Amino acid sequence: MTMQRLLKVVWSPRSIQIGFVAAVFLAWHLLTRFGRISPLFLPPLDAVYTALAAIFTSGAVVRAVVTTLRTVLIAYAGAALLGIAVGFGITRSRYLCQLAEPLLSSLFAIPLTLFFPLFLLFFGIGPESKIAYGMTYAFFPVVLNTISGLSHVDGKLIAAARSMGAPPHLLLRRVLLPGALPVILTGLRIGFFICFATVLGGETLSSISGLGHEVANSAQLMDSGRMFAWILVVIATSFCLVLLAGLLERLRGGWRGGDLR
Repeated sequence: MTMQRLLKVVWSPRSIQIGFVAAVFLAWHLLTRFGRISPLFLPPLDAVYTALAAIFTSGAVVRAVVTTLRTVLIAYAGAALLGIAVGFGITRSRYLCQLAEPLLSSLFAIPLTLFFPLFLLFFGIGPESKIAYGMTYAFFPVVLNTISGLSHVDGKLIAAARSMGAPPHLLLRRVLLPGALPVILTGLRIGFFICFATVLGGETLSSISGLGHEVANSAQLMDSGRMFAWILVVIATSFCLVLLAGLLERLRGGWRGGDLR
């Protein structure tokens, strides 16, 4: 391998990402071994590994991940369907767009964490409150991007389709959605990760199961090794979701580039 190719490999984005992760774990090891940091705040890596092995062998990881992902998927499905439907309805009227878009943007800027006790009051501490909480938070980026995407579809295309007698459902399927799809998909992607973070936050604040509950429960028990083990599980789950989103994005690009009729 020539020096140029070696430098290309070393400085590739993947190599830098791997090096960053390795540097974080090396710094963690050195700080806990020589930095005189209390294990209560930063446990040694071997303690985290022991806790991680214990929660994997007990099956707790699978149960927690399944619980959280099921909650996220239900909340996200509701937010996606409702956001696209409401966004489409609003864009049918210029007056509604002028009225609703600033209002929705203002509501989205309000930290919904302030209202989380209301979700607990109405839905209890079970997954229902996290579903409602995540669905509410994820609704806003979906509906706002849907409004933005549909509002900026070329008016000439809409007028041409209407002049040829296209009914509303055909206008939506053949003109509006293809023209607004990139913006809508961006909103769906943002909404999904907001939903995931919101559900985790809700589980951490008050829950009886899920990844967030396990992190909070370990912290309450002052078991830092187990808490960091659960945090690593959360990070790994988030990383897998990012990879899945990237794969779907590449597949979408492949489908868009094909000759589909």
